[in-house]
Amino acid sequence: MFESLTEKLGSALRNLRGVGKLTEENMAEALKEVRTALLSADVHFKVAREFVERVQTQCVGQEVLKGVAPGQQIVKIIHDELVKLLGEGSTSLSSARPLKILMVGLHGSGKTTSSAKLGKLLKKRGYRPFVVGCDIYRPAAIDQLEILSKQEELGFYSDRTSQDVPAIGVAALAAAQTATADCVIFDTAGRLQIDQELIEEVKRLHARVQPDEVLLVVDGALGQEAVSVAKAFHDALSLTGLILTKMDGDARGGAALSIKSIANVPIKFIGTGEKTADFDTFYPERLASRILGMGDVVSLVEKAQETIDVKEAEKMAETLRKG
Repeated sequence: MFESLTEKLGSALRNLRGVGKLTEENMAEALKEVRTALLSADVHFKVAREFVERVQTQCVGQEVLKGVAPGQQIVKIIHDELVKLLGEGSTSLSSARPLKILMVGLHGSGKTTSSAKLGKLLKKRGYRPFVVGCDIYRPAAIDQLEILSKQEELGFYSDRTSQDVPAIGVAALAAAQTATADCVIFDTAGRLQIDQELIEEVKRLHARVQPDEVLLVVDGALGQEAVSVAKAFHDALSLTGLILTKMDGDARGGAALSIKSIANVPIKFIGTGEKTADFDTFYPERLASRILGMGDVVSLVEKAQETIDVKEAEKMAETLRKG
């Protein structure tokens, strides 16, 4: 994922990297290419436009660092703006115990496997997780969750005879308490598209179990549609975070760049493969570096910035000493 975007951003910035002086003309041309690259990667048009505007504002009047070409400085500015775009907002989970997590999303987004993967990750962090099968429409989803739970040695609860999802949720909390679990993950039903019935059912479950976290699981390959899905779930349930799945695929990846900004919900976890271990906390810096593919330039500018900061501090200390 992102290969095409990396390539296009690379060519947009390549021409700037070597220029000795930034002019409005060469900057405008490069930023136009950056905007085109973002749009062709399926980034929401509003996000692409605002991104380029922020970069432009920062570039104008930017003092050029010693030992760094102006074009290299722009690469760093774009990197920092990408990090902001992907990652402003907390990626940490609530400190409540037991920690109750409601997993929501469309059918096929990877909710059930993400529930087990999250359980595995939290177990590694010292939690005693308990996963709950609340998808009464797909017995196979409950079976899958049970198999994964056994595999990862997680607590598990389901009631295959009940059609009352909120009641299953309440019973699961009692079972989790008996098992001394301190984290309960509810895997809910999905649909092929958002419908009122699905939203109402999840809202009823939400009202009964009072989750501390509501995480929307989104297929990273969904593109623009991911944004409207996030908005619909956020309006109904006040999401606390996003889990992006299938980030190892070859889709254009624009959803990852748009969804956080439009839905105003932080990306908390990222799924990068089929195995339960292919799941981790989301680090915006890592993804920004991967998208830009210019880590060497970013490091160079950071070093130059540090040198200046040290010199400034020395200068200030000298002034204070004299004063």
